[in-house]
Amino acid sequence: MMREFAPSAVPIGSLLCGGGRPFVLIAGPCVVESRESALRHAEALQALTAQLSIPFIYKSSYDKANRTAIDSFRGLGTEEGLTVLETVKRELGVLILTDVHSPEEATQAGAVADVLQIPAFLCRQTDLLVAAGKTGRVVNIKKGQFLAPWDMAHAAAKVATTGNQRILLTERGASFGYNNLVSDFRSLLILSQTGYPVVYDATHSVQLPGGQGNASSGQREFIAPLARAAVAVGVDGLFMEVHEDPDHALSDKATVFPLAQLEALLRTLQSIDALLKAR
Repeated sequence: MMREFAPSAVPIGSLLCGGGRPFVLIAGPCVVESRESALRHAEALQALTAQLSIPFIYKSSYDKANRTAIDSFRGLGTEEGLTVLETVKRELGVLILTDVHSPEEATQAGAVADVLQIPAFLCRQTDLLVAAGKTGRVVNIKKGQFLAPWDMAHAAAKVATTGNQRILLTERGASFGYNNLVSDFRSLLILSQTGYPVVYDATHSVQLPGGQGNASSGQREFIAPLARAAVAVGVDGLFMEVHEDPDHALSDKATVFPLAQLEALLRTLQSIDALLKAR
Protein backbone atom coordinates (compact mmCIF):
# COMPACT_ATOMS: atom_id res chain seq x y z
CA MET A 1 0.00 0.00 0.00
CA MET A 2 1.33 3.45 -0.92
CA ARG A 3 2.07 5.65 2.08
CA GLU A 4 0.71 9.14 2.64
CA PHE A 5 2.08 11.95 0.47
CA ALA A 6 4.40 13.66 3.00
CA PRO A 7 8.07 13.52 1.93
CA SER A 8 10.72 14.92 4.24
CA ALA A 9 11.08 18.68 4.28
CA VAL A 10 13.98 20.31 2.43
CA PRO A 11 15.25 23.69 3.68
CA ILE A 12 15.58 26.39 1.01
CA GLY A 13 16.84 29.59 2.54
CA SER A 14 14.36 30.51 5.26
CA LEU A 15 11.56 28.27 4.00
CA LEU A 16 10.84 24.55 4.12
CA CYS A 17 9.44 22.55 1.22
CA GLY A 18 7.72 19.26 2.01
CA GLY A 19 6.74 17.43 5.16
CA GLY A 20 3.05 18.19 4.73
CA ARG A 21 3.56 21.95 4.73
CA PRO A 22 1.65 24.33 2.44
CA PHE A 23 2.91 24.26 -1.13
CA VAL A 24 5.83 26.42 -2.22
CA LEU A 25 5.33 28.50 -5.36
CA ILE A 26 8.18 28.58 -7.88
CA ALA A 27 7.27 31.23 -10.44
CA GLY A 28 8.61 33.78 -12.89
CA PRO A 29 9.21 34.38 -16.59
CA CYS A 30 10.66 31.51 -18.60
CA VAL A 31 13.82 33.44 -19.42
CA VAL A 32 15.59 36.58 -18.23
CA GLU A 33 14.48 39.15 -20.81
CA SER A 34 16.10 42.22 -19.25
CA ARG A 35 17.13 43.59 -15.87
CA GLU A 36 14.04 45.80 -15.71
CA SER A 37 11.68 42.96 -16.65
CA ALA A 38 13.21 40.60 -14.07
CA LEU A 39 12.94 43.14 -11.25
CA ARG A 40 9.39 44.08 -12.22
CA HIS A 41 8.16 40.46 -12.35
CA ALA A 42 9.98 39.45 -9.17
CA GLU A 43 8.64 42.43 -7.24
CA ALA A 44 5.06 41.75 -8.35
CA LEU A 45 5.28 38.06 -7.48
CA GLN A 46 6.95 38.80 -4.15
CA ALA A 47 4.20 41.24 -3.19
CA LEU A 48 1.42 38.85 -4.18
CA THR A 49 2.85 35.82 -2.38
CA ALA A 50 3.59 37.89 0.72
CA GLN A 51 -0.02 39.09 0.73
CA LEU A 52 -1.24 35.49 0.53
CA SER A 53 1.47 34.07 2.85
CA ILE A 54 2.68 31.64 0.18
CA PRO A 55 6.35 30.57 0.32
CA PHE A 56 7.96 31.85 -2.88
CA ILE A 57 10.99 31.16 -5.07
CA TYR A 58 11.64 33.34 -8.12
CA LYS A 59 12.32 31.36 -11.30
CA SER A 60 13.96 32.54 -14.50
CA SER A 61 16.60 31.08 -16.82
CA TYR A 62 19.69 33.04 -17.85
CA ASP A 63 19.98 30.73 -20.87
CA LYS A 64 17.50 28.36 -22.50
CA ALA A 65 19.76 25.88 -24.23
CA ASN A 66 16.96 23.64 -25.51
CA ARG A 67 14.89 26.01 -27.66
CA THR A 68 13.34 24.35 -30.71
CA ALA A 69 15.04 26.49 -33.38
CA ILE A 70 18.56 27.91 -33.62
CA ASP A 71 17.26 31.48 -33.95
CA SER A 72 14.96 31.35 -30.88
CA PHE A 73 15.70 33.82 -28.07
CA ARG A 74 17.80 32.03 -25.43
CA GLY A 75 18.25 34.76 -22.86
CA LEU A 76 21.03 37.15 -21.93
CA GLY A 77 23.72 34.50 -21.57
CA THR A 78 25.44 33.12 -18.51
CA GLU A 79 27.39 36.15 -17.30
CA GLU A 80 24.80 38.87 -17.91
CA GLY A 81 21.86 36.66 -16.98
CA LEU A 82 23.37 35.61 -13.66
CA THR A 83 24.26 39.23 -12.93
CA VAL A 84 20.59 40.15 -13.38
CA LEU A 85 19.46 37.30 -11.11
CA GLU A 86 22.02 38.34 -8.50
CA THR A 87 20.61 41.89 -8.65
CA VAL A 88 17.06 40.58 -8.16
CA LYS A 89 18.18 38.51 -5.20
CA ARG A 90 20.12 41.36 -3.60
CA GLU A 91 17.56 44.13 -4.12
CA LEU A 92 14.40 42.16 -3.31
CA GLY A 93 15.69 39.42 -1.00
CA VAL A 94 13.92 36.65 -2.92
CA LEU A 95 15.15 33.09 -3.35
CA ILE A 96 16.32 32.26 -6.89
CA LEU A 97 15.93 29.14 -9.07
CA THR A 98 17.58 28.83 -12.48
CA ASP A 99 18.46 26.09 -14.99
CA VAL A 100 21.96 24.71 -15.49
CA HIS A 101 23.15 22.75 -18.52
CA SER A 102 26.74 21.69 -17.79
CA PRO A 103 28.98 20.97 -14.79
CA GLU A 104 30.75 24.29 -15.38
CA GLU A 105 27.46 26.18 -15.34
CA ALA A 106 26.45 24.46 -12.11
CA THR A 107 29.47 25.95 -10.39
CA GLN A 108 28.84 29.43 -11.82
CA ALA A 109 25.10 29.46 -11.13
CA GLY A 110 25.60 27.93 -7.70
CA ALA A 111 27.31 31.14 -6.61
CA VAL A 112 24.01 33.00 -7.19
CA ALA A 113 21.01 30.67 -7.21
CA ASP A 114 19.48 29.01 -4.15
CA VAL A 115 18.08 26.20 -6.31
CA LEU A 116 19.79 24.70 -9.36
CA GLN A 117 17.35 23.15 -11.80
CA ILE A 118 18.27 20.21 -14.00
CA PRO A 119 16.25 20.45 -17.25
CA ALA A 120 14.10 17.46 -18.13
CA PHE A 121 16.17 16.59 -21.21
CA LEU A 122 19.31 16.43 -19.02
CA CYS A 123 17.96 14.55 -16.00
CA ARG A 124 20.18 11.50 -16.61
CA GLN A 125 23.43 13.42 -17.15
CA THR A 126 25.59 12.04 -14.36
CA ASP A 127 28.34 14.68 -14.44
CA LEU A 128 25.80 17.49 -14.36
CA LEU A 129 23.83 15.98 -11.47
CA VAL A 130 27.00 15.37 -9.45
CA ALA A 131 28.33 18.86 -10.12
CA ALA A 132 25.01 20.41 -9.05
CA GLY A 133 25.04 18.31 -5.89
CA LYS A 134 28.57 19.38 -5.03
CA THR A 135 27.57 23.05 -4.94
CA GLY A 136 25.54 22.37 -1.81
CA ARG A 137 22.58 24.18 -3.31
CA VAL A 138 19.12 22.65 -3.50
CA VAL A 139 18.85 20.63 -6.72
CA ASN A 140 15.50 20.46 -8.51
CA ILE A 141 15.50 17.62 -11.05
CA LYS A 142 12.82 17.77 -13.70
CA LYS A 143 11.56 14.35 -14.76
CA GLY A 144 12.37 13.65 -18.39
CA GLN A 145 9.39 13.39 -20.71
CA PHE A 146 10.83 10.00 -21.66
CA LEU A 147 11.18 8.57 -18.12
CA ALA A 148 8.91 6.55 -15.87
CA PRO A 149 8.50 8.20 -12.46
CA TRP A 150 10.28 5.35 -10.64
CA ASP A 151 13.38 5.95 -12.76
CA MET A 152 13.86 9.31 -11.08
CA ALA A 153 15.16 7.57 -7.97
CA HIS A 154 18.38 6.94 -9.92
CA ALA A 155 18.74 10.60 -10.85
CA ALA A 156 18.25 11.64 -7.23
CA ALA A 157 20.77 9.02 -6.09
CA LYS A 158 23.43 10.58 -8.32
CA VAL A 159 23.02 13.91 -6.56
CA ALA A 160 22.90 12.21 -3.15
CA THR A 161 26.31 10.56 -3.72
CA THR A 162 27.80 14.03 -3.09
CA GLY A 163 26.30 14.06 0.41
CA ASN A 164 23.71 16.61 -0.68
CA GLN A 165 20.20 15.40 0.17
CA ARG A 166 18.53 18.72 -0.60
CA ILE A 167 16.69 17.44 -3.66
CA LEU A 168 13.34 18.24 -5.27
CA LEU A 169 11.70 16.19 -8.03
CA THR A 170 9.46 17.87 -10.60
CA GLU A 171 6.83 16.29 -12.83
CA ARG A 172 6.29 18.06 -16.17
CA GLY A 173 4.33 15.58 -18.26
CA ALA A 174 5.24 12.58 -20.39
CA SER A 175 5.56 12.31 -24.15
CA PHE A 176 2.39 10.94 -25.68
CA GLY A 177 2.89 10.51 -29.39
CA TYR A 178 4.32 13.36 -31.43
CA ASN A 179 4.17 16.99 -30.21
CA ASN A 180 2.07 16.15 -27.18
CA LEU A 181 2.44 15.69 -23.43
CA VAL A 182 0.10 14.20 -20.86
CA SER A 183 0.11 14.34 -17.06
CA ASP A 184 -0.30 11.08 -15.19
CA PHE A 185 -1.06 12.11 -11.63
CA ARG A 186 -0.05 8.68 -10.34
CA SER A 187 3.46 9.92 -11.04
CA LEU A 188 3.25 12.47 -8.23
CA LEU A 189 2.60 9.76 -5.65
CA ILE A 190 5.26 7.49 -7.12
CA LEU A 191 7.84 10.28 -7.04
CA SER A 192 6.97 10.95 -3.40
CA GLN A 193 8.08 7.42 -2.50
CA THR A 194 11.69 8.59 -2.92
CA GLY A 195 11.23 10.66 0.22
CA TYR A 196 12.03 13.90 -1.59
CA PRO A 197 9.54 16.76 -2.01
CA VAL A 198 7.56 16.69 -5.25
CA VAL A 199 6.82 19.70 -7.45
CA TYR A 200 4.33 19.89 -10.30
CA ASP A 201 5.15 22.02 -13.33
CA ALA A 202 1.72 23.24 -14.42
CA THR A 203 2.95 25.27 -17.39
CA HIS A 204 5.39 23.00 -19.21
CA SER A 205 2.90 20.16 -18.78
CA VAL A 206 0.56 21.86 -21.25
CA GLN A 207 3.30 22.41 -23.81
CA LEU A 208 3.06 20.93 -27.30
CA PRO A 209 6.78 20.46 -28.06
CA GLY A 210 7.61 21.63 -31.55
CA GLY A 211 3.91 22.15 -32.14
CA GLN A 212 4.45 25.17 -34.37
CA GLY A 213 7.17 23.55 -36.46
CA ASN A 214 9.93 25.97 -35.52
CA ALA A 215 8.69 26.55 -31.97
CA SER A 216 6.68 24.85 -29.26
CA SER A 217 3.04 25.73 -28.81
CA GLY A 218 0.74 24.91 -25.92
CA GLN A 219 -2.70 24.90 -24.35
CA ARG A 220 -2.72 27.65 -21.74
CA GLU A 221 -6.37 27.03 -20.91
CA PHE A 222 -5.42 23.78 -19.14
CA ILE A 223 -2.84 25.30 -16.75
CA ALA A 224 -5.33 26.20 -14.01
CA PRO A 225 -7.25 22.89 -13.97
CA LEU A 226 -4.05 20.84 -13.96
CA ALA A 227 -2.62 22.99 -11.15
CA ARG A 228 -5.80 22.44 -9.12
CA ALA A 229 -5.58 18.69 -9.70
CA ALA A 230 -1.92 18.50 -8.66
CA VAL A 231 -2.52 20.47 -5.46
CA ALA A 232 -5.44 18.15 -4.69
CA VAL A 233 -3.05 15.20 -4.92
CA GLY A 234 -0.85 16.87 -2.31
CA VAL A 235 2.25 18.25 -4.03
CA ASP A 236 4.89 20.09 -2.01
CA GLY A 237 5.53 22.71 -4.65
CA LEU A 238 3.96 24.23 -7.73
CA PHE A 239 6.07 25.47 -10.64
CA MET A 240 4.54 28.05 -12.96
CA GLU A 241 6.06 30.26 -15.59
CA VAL A 242 4.30 33.61 -15.32
CA HIS A 243 4.45 36.74 -17.48
CA GLU A 244 2.84 40.17 -17.37
CA ASP A 245 2.22 40.06 -21.15
CA PRO A 246 2.14 36.41 -22.26
CA ASP A 247 1.59 37.09 -25.95
CA HIS A 248 4.82 39.08 -26.05
CA ALA A 249 6.95 36.83 -23.83
CA LEU A 250 10.28 36.02 -25.49
CA SER A 251 10.12 32.33 -24.59
CA ASP A 252 7.27 29.81 -24.19
CA LYS A 253 4.61 32.48 -24.73
CA ALA A 254 1.95 29.84 -25.44
CA THR A 255 2.33 28.32 -21.98
CA VAL A 256 3.17 31.16 -19.59
CA PHE A 257 0.37 32.04 -17.19
CA PRO A 258 -0.93 35.63 -17.14
CA LEU A 259 0.31 37.49 -14.08
CA ALA A 260 -3.02 39.35 -13.85
CA GLN A 261 -4.88 36.06 -13.33
CA LEU A 262 -2.49 34.56 -10.80
CA GLU A 263 -4.03 35.88 -7.57
CA ALA A 264 -7.42 34.28 -8.24
CA LEU A 265 -5.83 30.94 -9.06
CA LEU A 266 -3.54 31.00 -6.02
CA ARG A 267 -6.46 31.68 -3.68
CA THR A 268 -8.25 28.62 -5.06
CA LEU A 269 -5.12 26.51 -4.78
CA GLN A 270 -4.59 27.60 -1.18
CA SER A 271 -8.12 26.49 -0.28
CA ILE A 272 -7.59 23.07 -1.86
CA ASP A 273 -4.17 22.68 -0.22
CA ALA A 274 -5.42 23.64 3.23
CA LEU A 275 -8.38 21.27 3.00
CA LEU A 276 -6.19 18.36 1.97
CA LYS A 277 -3.32 18.92 4.39
CA ALA A 278 -5.57 19.61 7.36
CA ARG A 279 -6.06 15.85 7.48
